[in-house]
Amino acid sequence: MTGALCMGLMAGIAAAPQQARPQPLVDAARGPTAIPDSTKPPVMGNQVNDDLRRTRNYAQQPPVIPHRVDGYQIDKNFNKCLDCHARAKTTVSQAVPVSITHYIDRDGHPLGQVSTRRYFCMQCHVPQDPVQPIVPNTFQDIDTVIQQSPTGNRPAAPARK
Repeated sequence: MTGALCMGLMAGIAAAPQQARPQPLVDAARGPTAIPDSTKPPVMGNQVNDDLRRTRNYAQQPPVIPHRVDGYQIDKNFNKCLDCHARAKTTVSQAVPVSITHYIDRDGHPLGQVSTRRYFCMQCHVPQDPVQPIVPNTFQDIDTVIQQSPTGNRPAAPARK
């Protein structure tokens, strides 16, 4: 009797209409790759390596890195950037020294070494790739806005209603 029951269940399963397989979940930001699948990473660009200082676009903008940094070790044990940019080494390396703000702890006390809050350079400073922007950019820094204003000294005041 158990065999007949199993055979009946098997026949019922085989006769049941096939359900459509669910479509994989896709996020438009990832392209056509389903969410659980791995995407192919983009090809790495050829970083700018000219050591020219770039103009900053706004106050307090971290300077960009004007040279290649691939392969730099920056971890809790060692920071390759400090081989050249540590204040004690800039006379030999001729590199831009790390800002004094990096030698201050969160309570405002000066330190003898780079603060652990500022130790991982590439959280703020980034190398550049010579590529065209993905989206149009009409940004102008404040100096350009002031120079182009009719008064020459300050942006024109908004018209009153």
